[in-house]
Amino acid sequence: MTYPNSPGWKAPGFSQEAARRINSHAKTVRDRVHIFLKDRHPAAFSADQIADHLGESILTIRPRVSELNRAGEIEAAAERRKNASGMSAHCWRAKGGA
Repeated sequence: MTYPNSPGWKAPGFSQEAARRINSHAKTVRDRVHIFLKDRHPAAFSADQIADHLGESILTIRPRVSELNRAGEIEAAAERRKNASGMSAHCWRAKGGA
């Protein structure tokens, strides 16, 4: 499988091996994020809010949100919210809802 259906990597070697090793966990988390957003459609959430709701690290959730966006499963909403670093972040919603 290739990105966005599996974690991406930039260079062969350690990065590629790390992506391969987390593939199964990444799919599980990606599915949880997608279900979370579908169940709450049309509400939108930042990646940091999704991480809080799912009890996951933002470093685990942010790449899964990017993968779902690239796959066309979710879309950016008009609103933005402050993230943990104080920056303005997109809010995301599932396309089409539940």
